[in-house]
Amino acid sequence: MSKPDGRAFPAYNVCRVKKDLRMVHPGRKFVAVFAVTFALLSTSAFTEDKISHVEFLVVRSYNGKPVRNASVVVHPVNKEGKQSKTGTELKTDSDGKATLNYVPYGKMRIQAIAPGLQTYGDDIQINQPEHQITIKMNRPQEQYSIYK
Repeated sequence: MSKPDGRAFPAYNVCRVKKDLRMVHPGRKFVAVFAVTFALLSTSAFTEDKISHVEFLVVRSYNGKPVRNASVVVHPVNKEGKQSKTGTELKTDSDGKATLNYVPYGKMRIQAIAPGLQTYGDDIQINQPEHQITIKMNRPQEQYSIYK
């Protein structure tokens, strides 16, 4: 064999090319593709994360009136109690309500922040398809100091 310019191909390259160009038996391809697809589908069915729909109601603890435009920050918490760097911030509407869909089951850290009110924080366990969480915010308290 020779190249178009007249030089000869080395024999070992021709053998390697012929070996690499062999076709895989079509039945083997089907079985391999089927096995991989089945494995992926079966593991995803067993590891499907449960999700929840969470509704927040933010009210003043002293009169029960809704707090509008409060920030509600939600962070997932791991088994060691550390919150992840990713989180979601919501704003309450005029009725003090905020909604978060597709929340995975597990522990979540909730923070509510509103001007003129004390910041609220708590860890909750998400373990039902729907949660309704009422956050009661207090008036600011006097700060504690060792220098008084």
